[in-house]
Order: sequence, then structure tokens, then C-alpha cells
Amino acid sequence: RLSLSLSLCPLSLPLSLPLCSYVSRRLNELSKHNPLWKTLCSKHWLLTDVERLRSGVSWFCLFKRYYRDLGRYIQYYPVLKRAWEQLKSFLQQRCPRMIASLKEGATEVELNDIEAQISCRLPDDYRCSYRIHNGQKLVIPGLMGSMSLSNHYRSEVLLDVETAAGGFQQRKGMRRCLPLTFCFHTGLSQYMALEPAEGRRMFESFYPCPDQTAQDPSAIDMFITGSCFLEWFTTYVHNVVTGEYPIIRDQIFRYVHDKGCVATTGDITVSVSTSFLPELSSVHPPHFFFTYRIRIEMSSSASPEAACQLDSRYWKITTSDGNVEEVQGPGVVGEFPVMTPGKVHEYASCTTFSTPSEYMEGHYTFHRLANKEEVFQVAIPRFHMICPPFREPVQKASTSYTSRFDDHDDDGEYCDGDGDDFGDLRGINMAALEGAWCPRHI
Repeated sequence: RLSLSLSLCPLSLPLSLPLCSYVSRRLNELSKHNPLWKTLCSKHWLLTDVERLRSGVSWFCLFKRYYRDLGRYIQYYPVLKRAWEQLKSFLQQRCPRMIASLKEGATEVELNDIEAQISCRLPDDYRCSYRIHNGQKLVIPGLMGSMSLSNHYRSEVLLDVETAAGGFQQRKGMRRCLPLTFCFHTGLSQYMALEPAEGRRMFESFYPCPDQTAQDPSAIDMFITGSCFLEWFTTYVHNVVTGEYPIIRDQIFRYVHDKGCVATTGDITVSVSTSFLPELSSVHPPHFFFTYRIRIEMSSSASPEAACQLDSRYWKITTSDGNVEEVQGPGVVGEFPVMTPGKVHEYASCTTFSTPSEYMEGHYTFHRLANKEEVFQVAIPRFHMICPPFREPVQKASTSYTSRFDDHDDDGEYCDGDGDDFGDLRGINMAALEGAWCPRHI
């Protein structure tokens, strides 16, 4: 009937006036239809009936209230709000002490003041996330993940916007870069490029890696970690809440486990997860540092007579340029674990390569406790170690600029990273790096 009334309007103006009045009144009623606005409130602001009742207003008024405050973020808010809620729910169950380290959201005025302070626009997805939670207090463990070896520890804090603004970079080589994270122990930070300068793309996140072979000390290589804040943050949260990253001693450890990287031999299952350490790596020279965590488990249904002890290990290592190396030796990291039904043994080791991707595979040799003459091998599944995409600074790459990954050419001149000129928030800490070289393939 509304369509018919509207179609009659041009035909007879005197007749159409009351009809148009009726249509206008009806559209006004429909525009405040509560079920419609409930759907929109749920879709864009993730609001529930409980929150609507607590507000004491209609769904229509509630939508307007949120839109006035957060309307500029409407395309980002539901994604980021859901990610934050999932992360907090997970932390409450697995890492409860981290919940207390989260800061309340920043106000629109505070974010505007930060933009004025740094004379640069913050991306809307970043602003939206910081309206929900203004990062984390400067405490350990860091929300953005940890990594621990025998002589090296990293834990990255998600910086609040005020602290991040204090570390905003204006110097050559890092111009217009805002720190996202910071580690007290290594000085490592991830940065976000607020402008497309010096070989960086606008809003991408990265770990800086200074190139000391360049005559210009401001030449900074980059390990890329995300194309924008939204991708960077939601990918990390997904890995946390889906169990991709293990929780060890109430901390999130950024080991990645390929679900196909599992091998079972008889009653024993071996699985492997890996992690790339940018703070101990460099593009120039090609020095890529990885750590891997191995889990050895004997089935709980195994016979007690199946109990055994690990004697030795064998590795076959293949790099992306085709080189193959074989390594064997006694035990694992100096240990000779005994496996009994239901027993789990985990250990972490590390290795370095001169190519950005490689894989390892091998086997352990065991003997039965009941009969030392009975010796057998347990397969270690093939696992790949691949560093993040990396890029040269624009100064060095101006003649032949390339974005680099697995097929990286290793013939150039390279150097170890040194972040001593990074100001208060450093890129790489050489003191930590010098003591972190570990025996290979143990």
C-alpha cells in the first residue's frame, strides 16, 4: 500500500497530500521499530538485552548513543570488540594475572591530543582498539607474547598510546613510526608506519633490523608482521584463543605448531612447534634465528614393559638453497629422558640459518628399560622454519627494490643488527644478542 500511495503522488497533488502524510508518519514509526534497531545494535556494537535494560533506553536511542561516540569506527568496532572479548575470556581462564594489566579505553579527546602531539594521524583501526583498551600497563608478562631460552627472555608489552607517543620516531631511517610493543629485557619493539616513507608501506607493522654494513647508519631492514593494525592484532588474538600458542607458566609463548607436524612410532608420539626470533636475527648478513619446542609423549595405554630411555638424536637439515647437513649426538639438550606410559617430555632448542627458510627432520634412538639390547628409532616429523617477509630500506634498495621472502638471494653484504640509536624504545639489544647464540640442532 505504501508503494501504491507513493506512485499516485505525481498524478493528483490534492489527493496525494494526505497519502504522503500517512506515508511519512508510517515511515517515522518504522524508523524507530525496536526489533530493527536491536538487530543493528547487536551487529555493530555487540550489545545484548542485558546492556539495553541497564541503559534504560530503547534500542533506537541506544544505537544513536553509540553512533555519536563511535560512529567513525563502525566498520572496525565489532571485529575489534569481539577480538578483545575473546582474548579477555581466554586470559581469565588461562592467564588471569594479565587481565589486571589491561588499561581502560582512551577517550576521543585523548587520542586527538596524541595526534596533535606527534603531528601525525593515527589509523582508525588503531584508534578504535585503543578506545576499547588503552594497551597494557608496563608489567611482565607482556600481552603480546613471550619467548624464553636458557640465556634469553622476551616478553612484549602492548604499549598504551601515551607511552607509544613518547617513543614516536622522527629520526632518519625510522621517520613517522609509532611503537606498538616493547620488551624490557631485549629492548625489542614492533612499530607501525604512520606514513609511507623510507621503504615502508602505510600502516604496516614491523620489527626494525638495522643494517650496519651500509655506510648510512640509518639504513633499517624490516621484518614485516602485518599490513595494518586490524590484521596484526586480530591474527594474534586468533592464534592465542585457538590454542595455536601454548600457555607456559601463565604466559603466552609464541611458538607456532603445524597440526600436520606430528609423527607416531609405536606408543610414542613426537610433535614440534617453532618460533622465529627477530631480535637475534639479521637480514644483513643473512642470520636467521629460530627456536623449536619438541613434545615427546608415550601413550597412556602403552604396556609398562614398553618403558624406554632416549639415547641419541639424529637430524637432517635442508636449507632453501638446497644444502643438506646431518647432525647426530647423545641425548637432547644434555638430557636422556625416560618414557613410561602417559609420560610427556618437552624441551626447547634453537638453531640459526643463513637462508630465510629451511626444514629439519630426523629420529631419536631409544632402548627398552627391561631389555637394553632392544634398540629402536622414533621418527621426528619434518618441520619448517620460515622467517617473516622482510624488506630493505629504500636507500639501499633504490636501484633494484625487491620485497623478499623464501626465494631470497644471499649474495649481498650483510650485518648483525644493533639498536643502540633507537632512543628509549630500542629495536635490537646487542647485549642480549651476544649471549644468546646457542649450540645448533640439540
